[in-house]
Amino acid sequence: MSRILSAETKAIVNSTAPALQQHGVAITQRMYERLFVDPAVKAMFDEAAQESGEQPRRLAAAILAYAQNIDKLEALTAPVMRMAARHVETGVKPEHYPIVADALLPAIRDILGDAATDEVLSAWGEAYWALAEILIGKEAALYTQRPSD
Repeated sequence: MSRILSAETKAIVNSTAPALQQHGVAITQRMYERLFVDPAVKAMFDEAAQESGEQPRRLAAAILAYAQNIDKLEALTAPVMRMAARHVETGVKPEHYPIVADALLPAIRDILGDAATDEVLSAWGEAYWALAEILIGKEAALYTQRPSD
């Protein structure tokens, strides 16, 4: 069952694109700081990509693309499939999504400050879970296609 985002939620998320363009990498860096307090979560990530800044930049670009295309998600089909494939390669499971949400949403507030109103964070929370459901579904299909180890 996929979540349907309201026109208002989509408009709010889309309106944050300029702030994401400017502060997206800082948001994702802060999110990873929050995530990596758990060594088990940190171990799932490519340390070199973190140290070089590649991973925070990639995620910031993905979040920006999502905000800019929230009304036309079909434009993101290929990137979503690449992300799902990468998640399967690294062992991402549905239970990891709440951990990321609990790091990402506060990171948005940490970096954007007063601009990250409760309304903005609520819209991003809804948008995050809508995308998470899509990814979880794609990942489940990919996991079933994998040969047994």
